[in-house]
Amino acid sequence: MTINVAKISKLDRASVLHPFTQLADFASGKLGDPIIVETGKGIRIQDATGKELIDGFAGLYCVNIGYGRTEVAEAISRQAYRLAYYHTYAAHTTDELAILSDRLVRMAPGKMSKIFYGMSGSDANETNVKLVWYYNNLRGKPKKKKIISRMRGYHGCSVVSGSLTGMSFYHDHMDLPVSGIIHTGAPHHYWGAEAGESELAFSARRATELDELIQREGADTVGAFIAEPVLGTGGITPPPEGYWSAIQEVLKKHDVLLIADEVITGFGRTGSMFGCHHYGIEPDLITIAKGLTSAYFPLSGSIVSEKVYQVMEEGAAKVGAFSHGYTYSGHPIGAAAANAVLDIVEKENLPGNARVVGDYFQKRLSATFAQLPIVGEVRGVGLMGAIEFVADRDRKTRFDAGLKVGARVSKAARDRGLIARAMPHGDILGFAPPLVTTKEEVDEIVSIAEAAVREVMDELSRETAIA
Repeated sequence: MTINVAKISKLDRASVLHPFTQLADFASGKLGDPIIVETGKGIRIQDATGKELIDGFAGLYCVNIGYGRTEVAEAISRQAYRLAYYHTYAAHTTDELAILSDRLVRMAPGKMSKIFYGMSGSDANETNVKLVWYYNNLRGKPKKKKIISRMRGYHGCSVVSGSLTGMSFYHDHMDLPVSGIIHTGAPHHYWGAEAGESELAFSARRATELDELIQREGADTVGAFIAEPVLGTGGITPPPEGYWSAIQEVLKKHDVLLIADEVITGFGRTGSMFGCHHYGIEPDLITIAKGLTSAYFPLSGSIVSEKVYQVMEEGAAKVGAFSHGYTYSGHPIGAAAANAVLDIVEKENLPGNARVVGDYFQKRLSATFAQLPIVGEVRGVGLMGAIEFVADRDRKTRFDAGLKVGARVSKAARDRGLIARAMPHGDILGFAPPLVTTKEEVDEIVSIAEAAVREVMDELSRETAIA
């Protein structure tokens, strides 16, 4: 099939409301034509003009098994021919859904019991907040409803999940956050530590701050704490040493549920099947999406612990039916896609590949970028990593935001055939390639990124000289 690029571009510009796009600049043509992505194979995509790009961000952290996996397409096709849709209300199910749910409960960290399905990480986090409220109502604690999130945490863009997200530009002009959502400090040692403060001491301080916040709000009013095992959109930032053990002690002390947002880290990205496994986290609720189907079909899940579910079941005699659900909850095609994806994840041991190749990736990033004069920190875990750029390494001085250093490096990389994301919190270049990435492909990614960084370094030197 030959795509008429000009026609499709015109149709798109006239009719599509693109997320995270400067609308006036796009409408006027200042941003250029939309990029029409046509095909993909492995870790590469190709646009309609024939340009091939290494996708160093797996779409949006999600195409873990890589592009073009016919096994998943065939599973989707088989299910569509057999039964394209039926709902899951009033105890209806399909074989693929029951099989998927059983394997997820057994695969998940902690003591899990049931799974509720949605279509995105945002709606799964909405569900988890509702479950916290429901749980505390059923156990006679109707005031215990506030949710604590973290600055720079990302949990979605809907009304409640967008409020949980701890970055102001997701709130501006959208009347967010809604009441009942509170934010605590980000677990980033590089920017948050006091002079001479070790990672352990910094983690202890963050835990103390959380403890004091809960006490100020009143422990009888705080229902849950939500966090990603590794900060994703907030900068791809692994937790400092001792962080999760210290935080969990505080939550247990105050009877506060822990929601682990595994939308990015779930299904192998850290080198463990779940981020909770990697960091010794025992969650009460888990949010999954992205890697669940490797983005071959929209599907998300809220995994409910035995502790929470037992209260729900015991309360059923009093409240009747569980009154929450979506038309597409547990969609049979989504379930079939997820089972096919998890077959690949397990058969090819993609968490193991993320661990081995990820270790190589982290070493290559550090060796290549850590000593460059505009690099403040190189960080990551498994197959996710980030380079943070600063104007002055010794003083930890940020670049003027108007210089758009992160965005310039990202563009320079893209011009050379690599998609690496300019992260929205600072001058940061982020990576999260598919979990099928090889060491040879890591070398390609790092080589292109280095050329892009050095190009921008040279530009900045010339600009400084002129100024």
